[in-house]
Amino acid sequence: MRTAIAVWRRRHSPLCRTTDLVEAWVTFAVVLLIVFAAPAAGWLCGTLTHEALRESVRAQHEQRHRTTAYVVRTTTGPVLLPDPENPSESAAHIGVVARWTAHDGTGRTGAVSTTQRAARPGDRFRMWTDDRGRPVGRPMRGATADTHATIAGIGAAAAAAGLFEGGRRLFVRRLAQRRYARLDRAWAEAGPDWGRTGAGS
Repeated sequence: MRTAIAVWRRRHSPLCRTTDLVEAWVTFAVVLLIVFAAPAAGWLCGTLTHEALRESVRAQHEQRHRTTAYVVRTTTGPVLLPDPENPSESAAHIGVVARWTAHDGTGRTGAVSTTQRAARPGDRFRMWTDDRGRPVGRPMRGATADTHATIAGIGAAAAAAGLFEGGRRLFVRRLAQRRYARLDRAWAEAGPDWGRTGAGS
């Protein structure tokens, strides 16, 4: 950015090339895009993600029901994974065969996971089921949806800024290559013995 400002200040100098002005204008445009367009892209992505996640939260809370289950026995077979939103609680989970009442009032039995504190036969623990009584994970919390939406917005803004800056660097690189190629042609036209006796210098 400082280079672009310096070029702009000496834009009327005979030493300032057209490519220098082009590079300065491109840098100025990219700075504007990073300052204004990138945050706008992040805000749009975060807003859309937040709306989608909030709708998912609402649907999950409508379709998932909390019930009380009773441990029948422990098991080593496949079980429902513990709540991914509570990793601190998942370390002590083990598999059990449990019995619970579905949302429609029917009794169900199956393999689920529970904490070691509620792993003995007859112990009770709370679990979540869907409308058919099948074990499901805890519904997503609103705070979790807000966090995911914020992360998505920040990521989108950073990605947009990186894309703009990457495009600028690629453009400047190609501009420099054209500048060097033009310089090589000018040097070749001057002759290989430029500056020597008899070369017309």
